[in-house]
Amino acid sequence: MAGKVLVSGGSGYIAGFLIRQLLAEGWTVHATVRSLSREAQLRTMLGGTPESLRFFAADLTADAGWAEAMAGCSHVAHVASPFTTTAPKHEDELIVPAREGVLRALRYAHEAGVTRFVQTSSVAAIAYGHGKGTFEFTEKDWTNLAGDDVYAYVKSKTIAERAARDWVAAEGSGMEFVSVNPAAVLGPVWSGDFSPSIEVVRQLLSGALPGCPDLGFGIVDVRDIADLHVRALTAPGVAGERFIASGPFLKIIDVAQVLKANLGLQARKVPMRRLPDWLVRTVALFNPVIRQVTGELGNVRAASSAHAQERLGWTMRPVEESILDCARSLIERGVVRV
Repeated sequence: MAGKVLVSGGSGYIAGFLIRQLLAEGWTVHATVRSLSREAQLRTMLGGTPESLRFFAADLTADAGWAEAMAGCSHVAHVASPFTTTAPKHEDELIVPAREGVLRALRYAHEAGVTRFVQTSSVAAIAYGHGKGTFEFTEKDWTNLAGDDVYAYVKSKTIAERAARDWVAAEGSGMEFVSVNPAAVLGPVWSGDFSPSIEVVRQLLSGALPGCPDLGFGIVDVRDIADLHVRALTAPGVAGERFIASGPFLKIIDVAQVLKANLGLQARKVPMRRLPDWLVRTVALFNPVIRQVTGELGNVRAASSAHAQERLGWTMRPVEESILDCARSLIERGVVRV
């Protein structure tokens, strides 16, 4: 099955791999970007022809460009959502564009006659606000926004997915909605423009982390996420579904050990000592980024991908492959000097 699909956030990390897979499978792709100034660079990276891949300037917070981008599309992968490696001054800097962006994309998609809309959500919309401890979540779970550990990014992903589902239920007659909920996305990078989740590997390799705090995350490969999006766009009978995308939950020390065991001298700056919680909390007094995640110390938030595997026939690469491909590409492209 191949038709015409819109991919929002076309310059992003996940979107780039998704666009390349869609093109390889014969789709015509419309990609939104905030500025057309990057079109030539993106064409070099993504491939395609001017006929098979078209770029449109459109922003999450404005109407301009969306109608033109949606014209003729039967499917939408809404990947665009704000993310920052720094703590925002106010949570609305992330929440408002995330919520308004997906609602804007839904409205224009519905007006254009789109039949299947896939939103890139996150396990952030599933696994937070449940207190401290060890958990394994499924698609039935939702983040509790009243929880003490719910920071701006987590709120933005939860509120945006909730808003999208409410809108489709009320206004989206005739359009099927599906969400993909990835954990931390790793894998190869092709430029210095990559997912903020890559920062953990970059900082370990560069020696920027003096040690490994007791923090962790589920890991999924960007290439597998792209494949899951394509399956969610095309599988019959999945309207309303959520699909978690997460491999094993690893602590930062586990990632460091994979790097040390496989990269030889290239991993010589990777720290192998564990940072005590009291030290992390002390640093958090002066670092707002660390402060956001101190509530995660000691937690295990595993999430099951069984539903995606059983319903869509989806598979994942070994987590070690994702970590090492990520690290080697950061080194090869000069993002990290080891």
